[in-house]
Amino acid sequence: MMILSDHDIKKALKTGRIKVTPKPDLKEQLGSSSLDLRLGYDFRVFNNHRQAFIDPFDPKTVVGMTDHVKIKNSQPYVIHPNEFVLAATLEWVEWSDDLAARVDGRSSLGRLGLVIHSTSGHIDAGWRGVLTLELRNIGMAPILLYPKMRICQLIFEELSSPADQPYYKKPNAKYHSKKTVADSAITQDK
Repeated sequence: MMILSDHDIKKALKTGRIKVTPKPDLKEQLGSSSLDLRLGYDFRVFNNHRQAFIDPFDPKTVVGMTDHVKIKNSQPYVIHPNEFVLAATLEWVEWSDDLAARVDGRSSLGRLGLVIHSTSGHIDAGWRGVLTLELRNIGMAPILLYPKMRICQLIFEELSSPADQPYYKKPNAKYHSKKTVADSAITQDK
């Protein structure tokens, strides 16, 4: 696989091979081989007091385990030490069937203790939607997260050939075209 450079990311944005809405400010968001995305306004906050455990195969313990929280433009979300929340990116992103991507944290936030994803760093070819980030504060102090702050980066990888079944064509694509932060859909696994 080949990682796209800044030159190739700009070219892909111009040709529509990569689409980002709202349009990114390339002076701020484009790195030498990555594209930063910003934090949106929507979070899913876990309510541990509702149940004693989560059983991935029991919808009663998975559905409704989080509450939707929407923050205002200048209002920060305070993520406390050891807190785990889901959050959406501000940008809707999509790319062609011959590209995949990885989402990673930004080192400046990582040095404060903010982790961007638990295990789901890979994003399939043909992705369309906002990204749900799995945020965790592994640091010692609360961190203020503001809407529109640069929160993560996408690294685009060119596939050896277009995918026969890109994500948007999969019949069981659980997170296809989500417009806001998405809870786990593990109960749909068969």
